[in-house]
Amino acid sequence: MSEKVYVEKTNKVLKIDASGLSFRDLNSRLREVVSNGTQRIELHNVYGQRYIGTSLNKPVEVEIFGIPGNDLGAFMDGPRITVHGNAQDGCGNTMNSGEIVVHGRAGDIIGLSARGGKIFVRDDVGYRAGIHMKEYGDKKPVLVIGGTAQDFFGEYMAGGIVILLGLNLKEGEHHKARFIGTGMHGGAIFLRGSVDDFQLGKEVGIVELEGKDYQVLQRFVGEFASHFGYDAAEILKHKFIKLFPLWLRPYGRLYAY
Repeated sequence: MSEKVYVEKTNKVLKIDASGLSFRDLNSRLREVVSNGTQRIELHNVYGQRYIGTSLNKPVEVEIFGIPGNDLGAFMDGPRITVHGNAQDGCGNTMNSGEIVVHGRAGDIIGLSARGGKIFVRDDVGYRAGIHMKEYGDKKPVLVIGGTAQDFFGEYMAGGIVILLGLNLKEGEHHKARFIGTGMHGGAIFLRGSVDDFQLGKEVGIVELEGKDYQVLQRFVGEFASHFGYDAAEILKHKFIKLFPLWLRPYGRLYAY
């Protein structure tokens, strides 16, 4: 492992070369330097190492150059992770707070069971994005996706906010995902563009946006645009729809009498 410490303005930045490191060695070194008080870290030549940032609970900034493996930022509580590349499956798994910004696409089950924090993905995501997202008290997870998603988007959502922008869709082209919101019983999904009724789970309905919904979009689309160099006002010119759960316990009768 090679590493270099240097000073940029007033902030100490630690560079770690991940070439040839196992995920255990890389994560062990990452936890060590965070515990020593390092506040800014760059990981270079990352190639599939799993669990990067798992359970980190300090306000540290981590920049990743390469492709991190599964469960990036799992159980994370406070850090900000920026990925200059794609992310794989399970990004933000059960994260509690903090932020993950992906300058590329992400795989399946992004935001799985997230309880708080924010995830921004510039391009597409895979299957079951936002599955089992939940919220409690003042914690409300947010997932903003610039491209499109695969099937079971927002499955079993119990809370939080998911925004799908479809910026790579052509004029008049619909999102392709099916079974959107299947089992959803909390939270809200905002879609830029439109979908057909057959694409939706039976547990969700569609409503027009209200004043507070526009405030939510202005805030989080604004943050998305600032991360990736888009014009938020231009994005918000297009029509959005809101998906909401029709029932709080859609499957309650199957498990209780």
